[in-house]
Amino acid sequence: MTIEHVAVIGTGVIGSSWAAYFLAKGFTVTVYDPAPNAEQTLRQHVQNFWPALQELGVGQGINPDQLRFEADLHAAVKDADFIQENAPERLKIKHELIAQIEQATRPTTIISSSSSGLLVSDMQAGAQHPERIVLGHPFNPPHLIPLVEVIGGKLTSADTVQRTMQFYKDIGKKPIHVKAERKGHVANRLQAALWREALYLLQEDVVSVEDLDTAIAHGPGLRWALLGPFINLHLSGGAGGIAHTIEHLGPPIEEWWQDLGTVSLTPELREKLTQGVQEELAAYDQQALLRKRDALLVDLLKAKENTPDYL
Repeated sequence: MTIEHVAVIGTGVIGSSWAAYFLAKGFTVTVYDPAPNAEQTLRQHVQNFWPALQELGVGQGINPDQLRFEADLHAAVKDADFIQENAPERLKIKHELIAQIEQATRPTTIISSSSSGLLVSDMQAGAQHPERIVLGHPFNPPHLIPLVEVIGGKLTSADTVQRTMQFYKDIGKKPIHVKAERKGHVANRLQAALWREALYLLQEDVVSVEDLDTAIAHGPGLRWALLGPFINLHLSGGAGGIAHTIEHLGPPIEEWWQDLGTVSLTPELREKLTQGVQEELAAYDQQALLRKRDALLVDLLKAKENTPDYL
């Protein structure tokens, strides 16, 4: 079935970002959120996102005013071919929302959740058509970052997973199929591993918050923006590739693993982290920093357009 009409649930940063992206790709987009001032929030977010989307290329004649906002959920989803759900991370809310959506939509309409913490199988409980519920977890901000993690629950059909993967590919995303459910999915687990060691090093006064950020932003983060961890390891091995890298660095890496720290977010560590970030950003305006980040992301995305697929 051709997807022409996308419904977006939620007008927070993630939902609004998705809505802007879908609109820029030429879809009819209807957005629902029951919160007070939700439409105002949506339109303000989209206005902020739109310049970056224009830099990447927006369909002729498309503008933010074409977004439809509905205060009634039934009206928002009844004609949708695809639903991107961005409700709060609470199962009760998800269950209530899915039950209402199912009363208004065709059984074949895919419900794709942006949830970063909940498992699809848990969200499917009690659904009339659990086979069409899938996870489509984006990376923030979705209107710029291509990654989408697609995960089926225990009752999700293979057809739903395939259609969801194809839909995201068709609109310029880089979806990955995560074959088994895990808390935090894949990319967030990788981030969490890095955060854990970074916080341990901060806790032990090994390095400052600012220097930790510098270490990643001006070190491995530059390579990670271009290639994944295993291709980077492969290129580090020269002619011998990843086999050579593992042969020579394998034993030290295993020693580093054994030496990695454990850490808890104690009040003292929270305060140390917060103070460190505040000091690091004291000379910057946060909105200006966000605009600069987005502009650099746009430049990077443009630069990668003509590279091989694995980049």
